[in-house]
Amino acid sequence: MLKYIVATLITFVLIFFNFKSDEFDGKSIKLGLSIPRTGIMHAVGDAVYSGANAYFLHANQNKELKNVKVELIVYDDKYEPDLTLENIKKLIDKDVFAFFGLVGTPTVKNILQTIRSTDIPLIAPFTGASFLRNNEGIDVVNFRSSYKEEIDYIVEYLRNKRDISRFAVFYQNDDYGEEGFVSLLYSLNERGLTLAGEGTYKRNTLSIRHAFYEIKSSKPEAVFMIGAYKANALFIKTAKKDPIFKDTLFCNISFGDADEMIRELDYNTKNLLFSQVVPSYKDSVKPVILEYKDAMKRYFPNQPLGFISLEAFLAAKSVVEALKNIDGSITREKFLKEIKNIQKNTQLHNRVYLFKYENSKFIEVYNEN
Repeated sequence: MLKYIVATLITFVLIFFNFKSDEFDGKSIKLGLSIPRTGIMHAVGDAVYSGANAYFLHANQNKELKNVKVELIVYDDKYEPDLTLENIKKLIDKDVFAFFGLVGTPTVKNILQTIRSTDIPLIAPFTGASFLRNNEGIDVVNFRSSYKEEIDYIVEYLRNKRDISRFAVFYQNDDYGEEGFVSLLYSLNERGLTLAGEGTYKRNTLSIRHAFYEIKSSKPEAVFMIGAYKANALFIKTAKKDPIFKDTLFCNISFGDADEMIRELDYNTKNLLFSQVVPSYKDSVKPVILEYKDAMKRYFPNQPLGFISLEAFLAAKSVVEALKNIDGSITREKFLKEIKNIQKNTQLHNRVYLFKYENSKFIEVYNEN
């Protein structure tokens, strides 16, 4: 009899905790973020947080989810994978409804096994890593294009419109950099091209000296920058002082944070290209861009506008729209069904845009000669 009672209690407890993890409590939906708020990558974390929270605060204030509010629980990981893992474990203990906006390829890769042991989905990670496109056992909703798509878009443009055939790559010596490096090799190989030069640097450092000289010796026409904004900017600053790089194009993917880079470069942006996964935040035609500007001005007036905060804003808006579309009680299963439908239908996500920066603004590159 005692064994029966104990077994019944254990079953009840397991059912209770399973219910708790999947059913919304009726007061606040907790989203967990592990992002760099300090350290060399803090500007990216600040942009992700401000862009996302600008929309969530707007939604809460305007009761878009009636009496339900979205609550962000944020931990600083300094863009260090071990800290990200610690933070994820703390967020699991906080019973978050979903993980949102995690920044970085090496950081996200380090938590996949832990996430796999839960039913908590990962929404809008700020990485274009290929392993998030086909990952068994994890509910991932990607809103951004992959690094492979970004790099291939740039190579196509440079090859067909600029007749460039001599490429080099500067990349971060970790999973993020490797993703970009392999993607570039693949893209070049498809066009019968080979890589002329390469150089790496260590994550969260500015140790670019060795990479600079390795790449300089290859005399490239174009250098792909698969790094963080400060390291990328330092490499470009150094290169602009060297006649070997006089006409070299420096090609930056979205994770490099174009807005921070131009500030680091003191707006000396000749021969720079930037691929992005969202349209220009200065667009005055698209209603959602105007909505973004208004929300940022209201809730984060001291945060400069930028591509990264716009991306986070759009992802946050999609989260709220998905929650609004749920009939009856909110569960993760229903939420995932709705947000995946939004992900398929939106016209702003899963695209690649290419920009240059001239006359104090980003200008989209179309089919110029």
